[in-house]
Amino acid sequence: MLAKVTSCAVVGLDGALVDVEVDVSPGAPGFTIVGLPDAAVQESRERVRAAIKNSSFAYPFNKRVTVNLAPADLRKEGPAYDLPIAVGLLMAAEQLHADLSRALVIGELSLDGAVRHTNGVLPMAALARERGFGTLFVPASDAPEAALTPDLDVFPIETLFALVMHLQGMQPIPPYRAAREFAPETAPTYAVDFSEVRGQEHVKRALEVAAAGQHNVLMMGPPGAGKTLLARSLPSILPLLTLEESLEVTRIYSVNDMLPSDSPLIRHRPFRAPHHTISHAGLVGGGRWPHPGEISLAHRGVLFLDELPEFDSRSLEVMRQPLEDKVVTISRAQGSLTFPANFMLVAAMNPCPCGYYGDPVKECTCSLANVLRYQKRISGPLLDRIDIHIEVPRVDYEKLSGDRLGETSETIRARVEQARARQRARFAGTPLQCNGDMGPAEVRQYCEVDSAGKHLLRAAMQQMQMSARAYHRILKLARTIADLAGSEKIETPHLAEAIQYRPRKQP
Repeated sequence: MLAKVTSCAVVGLDGALVDVEVDVSPGAPGFTIVGLPDAAVQESRERVRAAIKNSSFAYPFNKRVTVNLAPADLRKEGPAYDLPIAVGLLMAAEQLHADLSRALVIGELSLDGAVRHTNGVLPMAALARERGFGTLFVPASDAPEAALTPDLDVFPIETLFALVMHLQGMQPIPPYRAAREFAPETAPTYAVDFSEVRGQEHVKRALEVAAAGQHNVLMMGPPGAGKTLLARSLPSILPLLTLEESLEVTRIYSVNDMLPSDSPLIRHRPFRAPHHTISHAGLVGGGRWPHPGEISLAHRGVLFLDELPEFDSRSLEVMRQPLEDKVVTISRAQGSLTFPANFMLVAAMNPCPCGYYGDPVKECTCSLANVLRYQKRISGPLLDRIDIHIEVPRVDYEKLSGDRLGETSETIRARVEQARARQRARFAGTPLQCNGDMGPAEVRQYCEVDSAGKHLLRAAMQQMQMSARAYHRILKLARTIADLAGSEKIETPHLAEAIQYRPRKQP
């Protein structure tokens, strides 16, 4: 007899329907799975056999079992097909009679019949709702995540036996109910508050501007000046995630199996700080079957690259396109996948190998050639995509030992939130959310300057030999500074501050 159960695969960050067709027929005993399965799917034969037997059902040992996962040209990976295969086998063996035509079944089986956690449940649930499936059977541990999708009956399944009893109407399982309202009632507790960072007031101002418009930042200074501390305190002044942004981030973390165990929804902006030994695929995403990398895990948050020149130059150069397009496209022979990568790049570096070039206290031991070679590890095109270049000098003893605290992160975040609110009102009805997302057309529309500002820009372009990209980034940065000041127009002081954040000449 033939039975069919609908399941789901994850391709990139999106779901794809998979028809699990199970045929039980007379013939030489065997269990065959076809439809481009990977090793984990092939191993489901043993898990399904043991789970059925240990759940007090009869496995058809004297018959031939054939499982087809359609479409056959879509690669199937992971153990999420265990539960639909087991249900289909029981239906084909006439031990279960149920109508699953409008239901999606997902789950990995243990040998005792328990249903275990599965990756990527959120995009699967979104696909089920999009395709008109009203019912979703998922592992009980994944029900809170699946319930984030509205208009869908999510049934938490503990065991294969419990699912069969439910389908037969003997022991109904109530659908999972969860509050779907998004209310980040209070700001999270951060490891570092801006008030604890002594000195570096100009750097704090630069980071405030960057947070207000989602601009990229490069900090350069000697070791121990506070670059890493400042970067790690940046999340404390970023605005809280909206519901739409939270669902975008949650989908990425769901596919990568990185959701926190205590919450199915990512409520706070991610902060990713990979080590400089990270591989190319780990940073931008990839692999034989591409998965999101660090730049996608930092979507709607911060990607912090400490010791920037120590990163592999090839990995850094491939970030140039995501920094412009806010997405990364990974192409393989089987096809192309696009992952979101709208992140805020924050980088830190020393001015030379010893770290003390230009330091007024400690003498640099590097030759000029070594300094040049070290700084040239970061290409000009990548530096051109960074809006704010700021020097972080060493902190004086008086500031370190003083008792006076600076502005708290909460105070700065309030100003950032006000600036973001102005940007959301300005970009209402468009896909843009902040000034950093603007393209040339939006810059022309929203970043008009008066005649005095044009004269200042012309002089800066000529003296600093800036590119057209740098020109647009100065205007976007000035627009953010004006938003922080509550000004509807970009004035000359706003332009002057934006220009000073452009990089100085290298030695």
